[in-house]
Amino acid sequence: MAATLSVEPAGRSCWDEPLGIAVRGLAPEQPVTLRSALRDEKGALFRAHARYRADNHGELDLARAPALGGNFSGIEPMGLLWAMESDRPFWRLIKRDVQTPFVVELEVLDGHEPDGGRLLARAVHERHFMAPGVRRVPVREGRVRATLFLPPGKGQFPGIIDLYGSVGGLYEHRASLLAGHGFAVLALAYFRFEDLPEYLSDVHLEYFEEALALMLRHPQVKGPNIGLLGISKGGDLCLSMAAFLKDNITATVLINASVANTLAPLYYKDQFVVPNLGCDPTKSKITETGLLDLRDMWNNPLEEPNHQSLIPLEKAQGPFLFLVGMDDHNCKSDVYAHIACERLQAHGKDRPQIIYYPETGHCIEPPYFPPPIGTVHSLVGKAVFYGGEPSAQSRAQLDAWQRIQTFFRKYLNGEKPAGHSKL
Repeated sequence: MAATLSVEPAGRSCWDEPLGIAVRGLAPEQPVTLRSALRDEKGALFRAHARYRADNHGELDLARAPALGGNFSGIEPMGLLWAMESDRPFWRLIKRDVQTPFVVELEVLDGHEPDGGRLLARAVHERHFMAPGVRRVPVREGRVRATLFLPPGKGQFPGIIDLYGSVGGLYEHRASLLAGHGFAVLALAYFRFEDLPEYLSDVHLEYFEEALALMLRHPQVKGPNIGLLGISKGGDLCLSMAAFLKDNITATVLINASVANTLAPLYYKDQFVVPNLGCDPTKSKITETGLLDLRDMWNNPLEEPNHQSLIPLEKAQGPFLFLVGMDDHNCKSDVYAHIACERLQAHGKDRPQIIYYPETGHCIEPPYFPPPIGTVHSLVGKAVFYGGEPSAQSRAQLDAWQRIQTFFRKYLNGEKPAGHSKL
């Protein structure tokens, strides 16, 4: 009997949806190698492989069978996706056009040589970023440059503003996936996109206030509560929004974010609000692989004269969820979360939720993205070390994705939180 490779759901799925991968028609205990591959929109090839052995019936189910080596080992049903590595050094997998899928090729080869075995079976699967019925609406209103993603249906949906970090541009993959889970999500650019400033020389909070007002006016956004989701520089911008534009912001999720304003001074209505936290580039380090480690570069916001750069998060109305990679080499995000906790308690506020992820780096993306250990950063022009161990990072991403949705459902919808995975 010829070997067959099956993928469930068949044909297509959303990127954050787990897959069931199984092989049938093998010889009992036959050694095989499974390979995966996809090309991103820039033509870079991402690949992974793992060695397996069929059971006594000639079957192989990745949900039960341990990988015996390759890019990962042990029981990892989605390892063929999160363990992918690029053929280009320091290249990160990012989806730029969420209206098209990534096409994943899966192969089964005889034996344990990833490039030399006879091809036994093959399958092609589309991984989409917009669930059926999700609508993508480009926003060019006033100064706001963004994309709004709306879930299927004509009702009202809890609203979230989504901010990425200091690389600039407009990233839509996280917002589009969240819309598939019932949220109206505005992916908001704030520099290096269309007619927005090319460089982050200063930041004006009125721009973000305009985006907030846009969301509150939209007939399909369920007000009066709005959530914020930010990573890195986008995280401290979310903190500033929660502190200064606080009336309608009731839930803020921060992924490896600083509690001080970073990179550029923050202004509001032509008045100086928060200076940027300085840094000492001489304190950065070079890893053995030639990557730039920025963790120790930033000034301590608790020391004078850096106090003024601290964001007064105690002014915020809603709760915070801090997601912290303990191997973050971009900034001391674990220290910053602790500072946030102490500052809120000192002002009689509730403790924030803080989730610490061991062996996890700076980039906690939605599930199944290959974690970038390092990539060339557009601001510094060099390859930056993000940190993280791939298998631990994959578990953290899955857990964080569930916690983000649970948090927003609780505080934007009033729903009781659903169960989530435990690390």
